[in-house]
Amino acid sequence: MLFDKLETLDDLLLMCLKDLYSAETQLVKALPQMAAAAKDGRLRRGFERHLRETEEQVQRLERIGKSLDLDLGGETCVAMQGLIKEGQKLMSERATDEVMDAALIGASQKIEHYEIACYGTAAHYAERLGYADAAELLRKTLDEEKFTDTKLNDLAKNYLNQKAE
Repeated sequence: MLFDKLETLDDLLLMCLKDLYSAETQLVKALPQMAAAAKDGRLRRGFERHLRETEEQVQRLERIGKSLDLDLGGETCVAMQGLIKEGQKLMSERATDEVMDAALIGASQKIEHYEIACYGTAAHYAERLGYADAAELLRKTLDEEKFTDTKLNDLAKNYLNQKAE
């Protein structure tokens, strides 16, 4: 348990940052598996790009932690753990290449939507608390997550889902 009792918005921000840090570090380990499972070159390259971006996002969170004198380690984001586990189960299914790629996009979008919710919340808390630099970094990552979700959505709707029919 992180806190005996959540008492302040600072407590909530710390909880969010720890959760995000755990989520992103878990994702750094999972993205290479997703890239390897992707059969479509555009999807595979997208996962590889997102891995590099996620590594930068981890570094951003570490900068925020350092600037606010917070230790972001020691917690496990059970939501991300579950989303990754669900994705790994999916990757173990027998499927055509096209259907697997469509399924990987669906699993990835679940992850992106979770991250969008978390980064949006954390950015609002940081801004409200007057941590302008932290809020700016969190909003930068939020924008990246939204862009990734849009790219996944476009790839699915305009290409991969049609191939999977």
